[in-house]
Amino acid sequence: MSTTPALATAPLDQAVRELRDNAASWIRTPPAERVALLERMLPRIAHGAHAMVADAARAKGYGPTAPPAAEDWLTAPWALAQTVSAYLHVLRRLADCRGPLDARAVREHDGRTVVDVFPATASDRLLLNGFSAQVWTLPGTTREQVLARAAGEYRGRPGPPAVALVLGAGNVAAITPLDILHKLYVEGQVVVAKMNPVNAYLRPHFEKVFTEFVERGWVRFVDGGAAEGAHLTDHRHVDTIHVTGSERTHDAIVWGTDARSAQRRQDDAPLNDRPFTSELGGVSPCIVTPGPWNRADFRHQAEHIVTSKMNNAGHNCVASQILVVPRDWDGTERLLTEIRRVLRGLPQRSDYYPGASERLREVLRLHPQAETFTGDAGAILVSDLTRHDDPMITQEIFAAALGVVRLDGGSPEEFLRNATEFANEKLPGTLGATLLVHPRTRRAHPTAVDAAVAGLRYGTVGVNCWSAFGFLLGYTPWGAFPGHTRQEIGSGIGFVHNAFMLEDVEKTVLNAPFAPAPRGWFTGSPSLSPRPPYFVTNRTARTTVERLTGYTTAPNWRRLPGIFLSALRG
Repeated sequence: MSTTPALATAPLDQAVRELRDNAASWIRTPPAERVALLERMLPRIAHGAHAMVADAARAKGYGPTAPPAAEDWLTAPWALAQTVSAYLHVLRRLADCRGPLDARAVREHDGRTVVDVFPATASDRLLLNGFSAQVWTLPGTTREQVLARAAGEYRGRPGPPAVALVLGAGNVAAITPLDILHKLYVEGQVVVAKMNPVNAYLRPHFEKVFTEFVERGWVRFVDGGAAEGAHLTDHRHVDTIHVTGSERTHDAIVWGTDARSAQRRQDDAPLNDRPFTSELGGVSPCIVTPGPWNRADFRHQAEHIVTSKMNNAGHNCVASQILVVPRDWDGTERLLTEIRRVLRGLPQRSDYYPGASERLREVLRLHPQAETFTGDAGAILVSDLTRHDDPMITQEIFAAALGVVRLDGGSPEEFLRNATEFANEKLPGTLGATLLVHPRTRRAHPTAVDAAVAGLRYGTVGVNCWSAFGFLLGYTPWGAFPGHTRQEIGSGIGFVHNAFMLEDVEKTVLNAPFAPAPRGWFTGSPSLSPRPPYFVTNRTARTTVERLTGYTTAPNWRRLPGIFLSALRG
């Protein structure tokens, strides 16, 4: 006799029914009231921030004042407050009968139409000085089309009332609420959000943040595992689906898991043909361009690379998994030496995500020569991957393992061509890529660097900035490079966040200072930004991001000195 408990569908059905009954009222809610709802959300984020971070920290195996808790501040209350602020910036323009973005932000660049989306405010320019972001639109999109199509939901092209299902992610706290905000504010749909069992403890925090939306029947949170998810994905009153997860999850929903699933996929005859958007990860590269690096550059960029791997213990869909370096550059070994030094200095982290420990053990089994750090279950470095069919290249590890691929290239031009081809053709996934390039190299070889930025087929390309930073800004669309289909889903279809509500998006390009202030003034990347607080080596990161969250939820210029003082000490 089966011991599997019967699926309790009544609460799920009730949640969807209540949303269905109230979907039209959300469509009718004017921009001014939508602005007020977000304004009232910010104090709730601030009020619950400490408790949210404390629960996340405990679940991951450390205390709320431990250094890794800085990540939970950054990727939970601050990311949520930053995105709410981004929507407010745009919606206030719309409520004042202005366009969603300044026409001067849309320009032609090398035959393409690009949109300057960050910095958007004076606070952005001050707090993230030297950071910028541009959205590249699809080839053939004109400037006039960009301006005319943005924010169609608010400019005479609203969609019909609809219920969206958001299947939440279990790794980064902000993913689920940010997806909810996108569905509500960009697509005009009410939302049933199923929490991931890994971080279902966040549900009470999210329900408090979205209190008014819950009270008015526009958002519902539910718990459950695969069975509850399957019931909701097939619910007759669910109109659209968004999932953050794996390719397997997408395929199970769309094609099924029975003996005929492969045939359905081949015939493009899905079991579930609802509009479906997704963010599914992949194997993300960090490409290191040879150049005139000095000792401080190697140290700083080693911390940058290790951060892009070890943030959240490697449990990120856009964690740097493959470090692409020049084979014959004399800086390659110096960089790896610094990476080892940084890894040795990190505290032990728990591989809290299900299956992570097993995947790391498999990496060690396949690479007995691999180097381990911070204990047997800690970080793994495979310093020379020679086969391009190696599982570290072909499969997402989703844990703290970093592989190194050395490519030929006697010049920046040749190396960047090889690196771009390798990333596009050998690594599965198109979510995010990071490119490190010294300012003097960029000035000396602008065509080669620009060709790499243009040629990398990734939804976010970070130049001297870990591509994951694009997830946090709110203004920057987040998703896979266009071109995937439901039969070959790759890293997914569609973009979320996207506060300017742009259409025809191809990719986001981030730019950041190569070196922090004041050293950046002497390397050719002048800015006022010190070492980023998201670095795993930053000594004051938790305090800095906590104070930054306070400012973002309640902007007051008197808060700024405390933020700057903490940041400078990091």
